[in-house]
Amino acid sequence: MSKILIVDDDDMVRLALSRNLIAGGFSPIEASSGLEAIKLFQEENPLSVLLDLKMPGMDGLETLEELKKIDPEIPVIILTAHGDISSAVQATKSGAYEFIIKPPDYDRLILTLKRATEKFELNREVKRLSSEVEMSLEYLCGNSSIMKDVINKIHQIAQSDFSLIMQGETGTGKSFIARYIHNLSKRSKNPMITVDIGAIPETLVESELFGYEKGAFTGAGKKKKGFFEIANGGTILIDELQNLSPYVQSKLLMAVEEKSITPLGSTRPVNIDIRIIGATNKDIIESVKKNNFRDDLFYRLGEFMISLPPLRDRVEDIPFLARKFFMEAVEDLNKKIYAISDNAVKLLKDHNWPGNIRELKNVIRRAVLLSDEESVRSKHIEFLIKNPDSTPENKHILSLNELPSLSLKDLEKAAIKRALSETKGNKTKAAALLKISYMTLLRKVKQYDI
Repeated sequence: MSKILIVDDDDMVRLALSRNLIAGGFSPIEASSGLEAIKLFQEENPLSVLLDLKMPGMDGLETLEELKKIDPEIPVIILTAHGDISSAVQATKSGAYEFIIKPPDYDRLILTLKRATEKFELNREVKRLSSEVEMSLEYLCGNSSIMKDVINKIHQIAQSDFSLIMQGETGTGKSFIARYIHNLSKRSKNPMITVDIGAIPETLVESELFGYEKGAFTGAGKKKKGFFEIANGGTILIDELQNLSPYVQSKLLMAVEEKSITPLGSTRPVNIDIRIIGATNKDIIESVKKNNFRDDLFYRLGEFMISLPPLRDRVEDIPFLARKFFMEAVEDLNKKIYAISDNAVKLLKDHNWPGNIRELKNVIRRAVLLSDEESVRSKHIEFLIKNPDSTPENKHILSLNELPSLSLKDLEKAAIKRALSETKGNKTKAAALLKISYMTLLRKVKQYDI
């Protein structure tokens, strides 16, 4: 049971409070003076304090000040008579959680204590995690056996200068892991550049990667450095590696082997010292077998490989991740919500999570936003899992110009997601299906956070 420190010089008041707190599921500790309260607070570490304002010797305001010096976060609830309300208001300005008039409404008092202690425990857990496992991968990603194996590989590769290929479904955290590896490496003080191959028109990939000289092609009004030159000395993450055309694959192989690049329109190579991390949501070895990806480039880039498991294969991490995302969302959205119910967590564990960690984070964040109660319950989760876009799924691809004006945002988002699904993430083909320009598609993907 949660310990509550009762501080009041009246024996009968302490007795009445203790009996009601026990009935409410708490474990009371009694102090008859401010000095005794300070001593018991340090010894017992209660989760909240019920503090009388009017006491001989050290009064309530002085006691509050001393308690806050020991633990600034401790919720202190002031008990005050009608005539001392102005002093109670002053106490709240000095850090008290709330004040309650004597004699208290015990139902209200118990509810206030539950809210105060749950919030305090939540904040304390966040701080404990932050201090004990600050930025550790287990805290960030989970500690299931399958993830521990992945984490071990990450620490093995991070300090080396090996090139790396990561593969895993969309939403499994490839970009996040790449950033973590860069931050642990000897290149951490130098740039890390992320290139999403799927977001660049095929005809522009070479110039974006390797740069170009003024006049190299129509529209090249001035010299531009490519991503490889910008990331020189650091790390470059090539996302959607499987979408590289055969021609760009050959150019990339040459850059890796010669440790230099030649911008379009130039005859002078630029030396580069760069670590390449490739990311793909496909089985890259299968792509090599089908001759969709060069085997010599694969051997160059795949000095080390990491496969990130889908969330459905590590269900034991879901409660931990859900509560982590919950705490982040509560703080970010400034919501007075204190827990996720066990039934909601069970529902999360039963879901297949095709969008993996990214989907889980979005569901938790939206559940926190939508909840008008003191906890996130299964009804908040169930709705978001069954109706992730809050709109029926389109059964066919629509031209965005054909969509009705009603609920345009939801229909656009659903149409874009289905087009990307049909084209296996190829944005150029998806734009063609939707009958919009490539740049319009990119803008809408960013707008709708797809």
